[in-house]
Amino acid sequence: QLQACGGGLVQAGGSLRLVCVASGIAFSGNVLSWYRQAPGKQRELVATIYSFGSTDYADSVKGRFTISRDNTKKTVYLQMNSLKPEDTAVYYCKTRSGGVEIWGQGTQVTVSS
Repeated sequence: QLQACGGGLVQAGGSLRLVCVASGIAFSGNVLSWYRQAPGKQRELVATIYSFGSTDYADSVKGRFTISRDNTKKTVYLQMNSLKPEDTAVYYCKTRSGGVEIWGQGTQVTVSS
């Protein structure tokens, strides 16, 4: 399973770091992603990190967000800087193990203007 935390309320321009810890699944070879879903909107892919550390980002967060992983801790991080009100959403971590998608429970990020 995946357990996400680190969300909260922050003013525009502030920073948060989301943390997602895996348990009971293989980790080091997995692709890991962060998604977000704002009220009334579809869930969207925010960032992805591959097994060898390469990364991809949505255009809306490039230059502000950084995804990273620590395979020894089975943890994936999302450092979010220069936050904007439009970043407000529930953030989810996701991976795939044994052909099955595994989602974390979501953590709320609220950015006030």
